[in-house]
Amino acid sequence: MAIYIDPPLWPAHGTHFSHLVSDASLDELHMFAAAAGIPERAFDGDHYDVPERRFDDLVAAGAVSVEARVLVRKLIASGLRIPARRRNKSLKVPLLNRWEAIMPGHDALFLDLLDRWSEPHRHYHGSTHLLSVLEALDLLAEPNEPPRTVLLAAWFHDAVYRGAAGRDEEESARLAEERLADAGLPEAEVAETARLVRLTSDHRAGPGDHDGALLCDADLSILGTGPDEYARYVAAVRKDYAHIGDADFAAGRAAVVRHLLELDPLFHHRRARELWLDAAHRNLNGELA
Repeated sequence: MAIYIDPPLWPAHGTHFSHLVSDASLDELHMFAAAAGIPERAFDGDHYDVPERRFDDLVAAGAVSVEARVLVRKLIASGLRIPARRRNKSLKVPLLNRWEAIMPGHDALFLDLLDRWSEPHRHYHGSTHLLSVLEALDLLAEPNEPPRTVLLAAWFHDAVYRGAAGRDEEESARLAEERLADAGLPEAEVAETARLVRLTSDHRAGPGDHDGALLCDADLSILGTGPDEYARYVAAVRKDYAHIGDADFAAGRAAVVRHLLELDPLFHHRRARELWLDAAHRNLNGELA
């Protein structure tokens, strides 16, 4: 068991904050925090927010300093992570930090994408889904950084969302081609990002397509959650398709579920299968029944 802390990068209240987590136990985390004099009000579900002035003290007390992305991976692997979709606070800051890591200096494009992901008609396919996919990529790619094209494809894969399956992915891919070319990315990176976005239409990554498999697995990670989380996901998808009548939605959703059950493999990477495959089959079969 260990306590981890990331650098003070998160701006708020005139300073910057670090996150303090445990890789095994909230009890361990609470005991460490209490011994260090961190107030209970600083606890936020799965971590403590601690101001920059406390960073050196906490490292001296035994907290292990790691990069923010490593800390997130530790927390996800521990099973203590509260999924992004269950958080009520704004996701702008964590998403901005992730964007800056791959596309520094392109704030206008970030804000455009954030506006798209935050559109009021989105319930499941919103910014919480984006962050969840990025977190899943962190977990699947550990200990390496996911390729930039895969991360960019995650940012663009539902950038256009009107509830028109297939057409949304195609328009999202075209948006990626246009905006990333304007941003000055090499032509090969633009083309690969768009290709990956189009893959999320049917999640059929071909043999040897490691990057496509990585993105598809991360996008479908919601399928392998617990029954309560899965029920919230299905309810949110229904809201996304509120413009469709109940009978038509039921028929369309059943077709989607059957397609997912027929995917072989449903998850490509060994780590994804270990984490999500059994639960995904239970959830999908239960929904279809």
